[in-house]
Amino acid sequence: MAGPLPGALRAVTWVTGTVVAGHGVASGREKADRFPGGAIALQRPHFAARGLDLSEFWDGTINVDVSPRRAVLVCPEWTFPMVEWLPGYPAETFSFARMRIRAGGAEYPAMLFLPHPETKPEHHQAPGVLEVMAPWIDGMSTAHAVEVWLDPERFAVTG
Repeated sequence: MAGPLPGALRAVTWVTGTVVAGHGVASGREKADRFPGGAIALQRPHFAARGLDLSEFWDGTINVDVSPRRAVLVCPEWTFPMVEWLPGYPAETFSFARMRIRAGGAEYPAMLFLPHPETKPEHHQAPGVLEVMAPWIDGMSTAHAVEVWLDPERFAVTG
């Protein structure tokens, strides 16, 4: 991945955002027959086989819009190139980095889930949206205000 963005605020670690609706593919909410149970449930064993255990997290993502800021992963903890996670579906590259999420007065461990746009055939996110994996959080819904902690050694934040 590229280096920090011009104007990056390296000292910023907690960033405020709003939960926005996703495509419903990661969690299976979309009910697409080609992703039975959701894409995360299908991908999880492939990540585990490569050494990343995501079992503490819900099988879906929380889409957090941090606009007008952007948070760019510049130093992932894990990158898995060209994962063939579903027969007949194009291989994708994924990167991950630990983070934290605060919601409703509580703080939770979390993981940035980054399918690389150049290998992802569909369901792209807006530039200010982070796909966050976390344990199930009761009451989480769209328009919910949250904060995400982004390690300044791994993320560049602009805006």
